[in-house]
Amino acid sequence: MRVYRTIHYGLGPIGQELARLTADRESLQIVGAVDIDPNKVGKDVGEVIGLGRALGVPVRSDADALFREVQADAVLHTTGSYLEQVWSQIDGIVRGGLNLVSTCEELSFPAAQHAQKAREIDALAKQHGVSVLGTGVNPGFVMDTLPLFFSGIAQRVDAVRVQRIQNASSRRLPLQAKIGSGKTPEEFRALVQAGKVRHVGLQESVYMIAAALGWELDDYSESTDPVLADHQIVTEYFTVAPGLVCGVEQYGRGYVKGSEKITLHLRMYLDAEPAHDRVVLEGAQRLELVIPGGLQGDRATTAVAVNAVPRVVDHAPGLVTMADLPLVVAGR
Repeated sequence: MRVYRTIHYGLGPIGQELARLTADRESLQIVGAVDIDPNKVGKDVGEVIGLGRALGVPVRSDADALFREVQADAVLHTTGSYLEQVWSQIDGIVRGGLNLVSTCEELSFPAAQHAQKAREIDALAKQHGVSVLGTGVNPGFVMDTLPLFFSGIAQRVDAVRVQRIQNASSRRLPLQAKIGSGKTPEEFRALVQAGKVRHVGLQESVYMIAAALGWELDDYSESTDPVLADHQIVTEYFTVAPGLVCGVEQYGRGYVKGSEKITLHLRMYLDAEPAHDRVVLEGAQRLELVIPGGLQGDRATTAVAVNAVPRVVDHAPGLVTMADLPLVVAGR
């Protein structure tokens, strides 16, 4: 059995869960880790992620030095949602000759908002003989890869509608904060205007679906509104009174010749009930797929990233999306 050697870039909540999953796999070996937190640098990765055993791999702060000194097959990258924010990190990873699997939402289909950057990543990856993938549960699976896979049994697809209802009450602090928990509606709208409250990735998913189905979008729109609590909600991190914000409702819409061909509807809020994921394909026959309870975001994100490593390492060099890869399946 081939063993893929991984470097873990970013050891926040998602990065730590991803590293724990990697450490549990026979087919994967952690050979390096990078983080900027001085409380983590120098410590063994096993200690940082609460594994209960040492891995003999210290957390480093200098990524470039690590890339020069350690032989690895891929970097698992979990540091930010926005392409511009993590651009220098991506550039360094690719120039270091390493395949990349990232949870950066805008990297899942960068041509949606950063066409020039997408071309640069693709060219750089081909120059250095590596592959680059952005993935996760959403974007990366529920609202793009899953409906595309589902479309394989459709005789014709005229429209794609996806709804994702997520209960955020048990999710990590950064996510509960990102959806505006505890804010007034006015504070929420100000944060939306500042780009600090919203789920990132709907536009990337819309454009990935359109590209895979051969639809040329002539317009895209997105809306972000608050979900208000109708009762007091208490989580590990927030107490939200009735009338205050307990989450976010977003729509991403893609249009072809003035017709709304793709509709992505996300409601992520505290005490959401009933949570579910629903994919509807309109066409010659209406097809509907429902996942009761919905996919838990953190667990699904780390799973798809880890499971994608062999596919990315073995793929031809360049920028790839989940729609480009062979079917990603659970590893061991």
